[in-house]
Amino acid sequence: MILTLLNVDWRIVLMYNCFGVLTVKKTYNKKLTNKSRTLRKEATKEENHLWYDFLRNHEYKFTRQRIIDNYILDFYCAKIKLAIEIDGSQHYDEEGLIKDTERTKALNKYGISVLRFTNREINDKFEAVCEYINEFIKSKSGTVVNDSVLNRF
Repeated sequence: MILTLLNVDWRIVLMYNCFGVLTVKKTYNKKLTNKSRTLRKEATKEENHLWYDFLRNHEYKFTRQRIIDNYILDFYCAKIKLAIEIDGSQHYDEEGLIKDTERTKALNKYGISVLRFTNREINDKFEAVCEYINEFIKSKSGTVVNDSVLNRF
């Protein structure tokens, strides 16, 4: 049985597993796969900094350029449903702000929290950004995040 949600490209498939239990399998907009790969290969300096110097080896597993619904998230942690977005200047005109608000609302409907940081915050306040992410994870997961992650900086 297939239940179409939002449009034909994003579906939730209900199926029985080998134990006879009804499970949910999410599919994604496959048209975005090539764009997602390109974005990973052509990441901004700020995205690379956050990825290589913090998120890549974080105790909570993050992925880069993850497709959810019709959106490509800069970074995503499935375990706690957390998206992290790094916003460049295109996000600060009226159209960009409207799109970001719509995107956040759509992701929130899936239970995904969204943290947004500017390029400037990544460049000028990197340690504070990392601490904020860890504090958010602590509050969301109810566990203590290993502070040794911050000792690299």
